[in-house]
Amino acid sequence: MKSGILVVGSLNMDFVLRVEHLPAPGETVRGSDFQMTPGGKGANQAAAAGRLGGHVSMLGRVGEDIFAEQLRQSLSACDCDFSRVLETPGVSTGTALIFVEQGGSNQIAVAAGANARLTSDDLREAEDAFSEAGFLLLQLESQLATVETALELARKHGVITILDPAPARPLPPELLAMVDICTPNETEICALADSGPPANMALQLTTKGPRTVILTLGAAGALVAHEGQTTRYLAPKVEAIDTVAAGDCFNGALAVALAEGAGIPEAVLFANRAAAICVTRSGAQASLPTREEVAALA
Repeated sequence: MKSGILVVGSLNMDFVLRVEHLPAPGETVRGSDFQMTPGGKGANQAAAAGRLGGHVSMLGRVGEDIFAEQLRQSLSACDCDFSRVLETPGVSTGTALIFVEQGGSNQIAVAAGANARLTSDDLREAEDAFSEAGFLLLQLESQLATVETALELARKHGVITILDPAPARPLPPELLAMVDICTPNETEICALADSGPPANMALQLTTKGPRTVILTLGAAGALVAHEGQTTRYLAPKVEAIDTVAAGDCFNGALAVALAEGAGIPEAVLFANRAAAICVTRSGAQASLPTREEVAALA
């Protein structure tokens, strides 16, 4: 089996402000500890997988501005191939404005910028990246048509697909039918399945296309639905201070473990440990753990 991991998706510069509590509509709150840090769900997943030892290639778009090179350098520092990150003249790099309160909860607003210019044609021109990969990681910060094309190319080349359906939105049946593993959190699954107990929702989603659904539950770990059965996997207990990149870290770690031949149970436990370390630190890519740190938590 091919073990390379291709990530198609977003690259953002994150502007992060820590606050005592998240602001209500119309409320001004006092902030502290401002940071500007590389992010974007796609780039975070790629960086997480690269830092954990995966063979990772990132396909996406940045703008023609001061942030583009910083995002490339961050990927390079995590041993990710960024040669397919395209520069987009006349457009800003994607940005995210993030408030993080004590305890790690957050509010995020995203301006897509160059991410919205990643097209199906870009993917077709990079089809060799799909033919070389064993696993494809996707999110929903790109145009839906681009996500569908990525899934089509992956299916054509026998690539295993992992979709993190974030930000939350309903998805067409033909798209879900091309997903092998879907990894929603408790908010995102509500856009994809009828309301009910988490296990029932996860099982229902497996009837819509994905053969495996991994419902991430934050500090409570993850629930796996597969072939009519559900299994719960607990996460290590930690003190969370920033959950911004937890889901991205989980997905990157999951892909690495699967690419190395682990089964779903082992891969989910590995991803739980990686995400648990991630939430104990500030920032998106700055919080991602190394392989040695995850091994030490086992």
